[in-house]
Amino acid sequence: MGSSPNSKPKIVRGTAGYVLEDVPHMTDYVPDLPTYSNPLQNNPAYSVVKQYFVHVDDSVPQKIISNKDSPRGVHFRRAGPRQKVYFESDDVQAAIVTCGGLCPGLNTVIREIVCALYHMYGVRKILGINGGYKGFYAHNTISLTPKNVNDIHKRGGTVLGSSRGGHDTTKIVDSIQDRGINQVYIIGGDGTQRGADRIFEEIRRRHLKVAVVGIPKTIDNDIPVIDKSFGFDTAVEEAQRAINAAHVEAESGENGIGVVKLMGRYSGFIAMYATLASRDVDCCLIPESPFYLEGPGGLFDFSEKRLKENGHMVIVIAEGAGQELVSESIQSMHKQDASGNKLLQDVGLWISQKIKDYFTKQKTMTINLKYIDPTYMIRAVPSNASDNVYCTLLAQSAVHGAMAGYTGFTSGLVNGRHAYIPFYRIIEGQNKVVITDRMWARLLSSTNQPSFMLNKALIEEKREDEEEENNDGQQ
Repeated sequence: MGSSPNSKPKIVRGTAGYVLEDVPHMTDYVPDLPTYSNPLQNNPAYSVVKQYFVHVDDSVPQKIISNKDSPRGVHFRRAGPRQKVYFESDDVQAAIVTCGGLCPGLNTVIREIVCALYHMYGVRKILGINGGYKGFYAHNTISLTPKNVNDIHKRGGTVLGSSRGGHDTTKIVDSIQDRGINQVYIIGGDGTQRGADRIFEEIRRRHLKVAVVGIPKTIDNDIPVIDKSFGFDTAVEEAQRAINAAHVEAESGENGIGVVKLMGRYSGFIAMYATLASRDVDCCLIPESPFYLEGPGGLFDFSEKRLKENGHMVIVIAEGAGQELVSESIQSMHKQDASGNKLLQDVGLWISQKIKDYFTKQKTMTINLKYIDPTYMIRAVPSNASDNVYCTLLAQSAVHGAMAGYTGFTSGLVNGRHAYIPFYRIIEGQNKVVITDRMWARLLSSTNQPSFMLNKALIEEKREDEEEENNDGQQ
């Protein structure tokens, strides 16, 4: 399951096939820790809430579709406040860090962690680590209070700054220990969460009373287990503006083609959902669904037919789509960024030029192609209303978990319920669009685009049958 080599998954089994993939607790490696009453018991904001504290045995199922003979299956610990906490408010020294690329909602998460610690639990010592993981051993920190984070959710980006790489686990944990930090909130994608897992393992090895909590961040929505990552709704909404612009440009010119490149290195969720939402897209190309350009049923053939039918068309392509085709015509450098991600060729520019070259060569019609790349505009905007609510709940769930002594987990939404998910499940792989699933079928139905590789297989099969018939006739 991709668990860390230093730890064993914490599995609890029950009746009828019930499996709880539990998260670590500080008492697993620091014995005899004292407990304290949760300060929320005396918080007037929660005095009206019945059964506010989460029961110790509450869990959230990973899969909710079942039949009468199905086992109960895998569950995760339900997020929320507990009656007993393992930190006294005055003793907490919390730290927040943001790593990796930008994403709508980063500032909202920072703000809500600070406000939850301050207003719910009375914590006054909260540090912001500047510049990602490197900031831990560069001693770059700022003091965070509800007052100085009050309006940051209205801005894009992250007030703490971010960076890729710079992960020296020993130096980071040394810094945590030297500064007296005992709660670490790490906001980032799969690479960042792998780093968080290593930090947690080193803290466990040293038997430190430090809670390490992850909050999953990826604009591509490719983190497994969770329903979606924060910022995804905003990204899809912002992508609509680019698609609408491409549609207006295409519709206004003779044989107009609008090409929009959206984010999606390995997963095409933004492209798929933006296409489904807009209804103006004629063809959506994603990394999970291979396509081909030339020949019957290829992209060129489909484009020509669609232009003859409608006089215009819009193509949406995810940045990771068609990379094998680009590499055939452009020498691939196989370079990586500081997070270990492969540096991709610009497939949007490439496919735009290929389409232009095809129609120039065919001389059947003159096209007007407009290429739009809104990549960094999409991820640099503030989060929308639904993402702001989601960020708030993620942040509060993370704080509740840390105060209750849980560690080595990521806070995430599973089947509409907030849960604590062990790091090894978050970093075990990447969530991708399943092209044999109903959602992709809905997209194909909406755009009426061909399923390119299926078309190619049928064409090749037909060609083979024709060759066999010709051979039989010659004999």
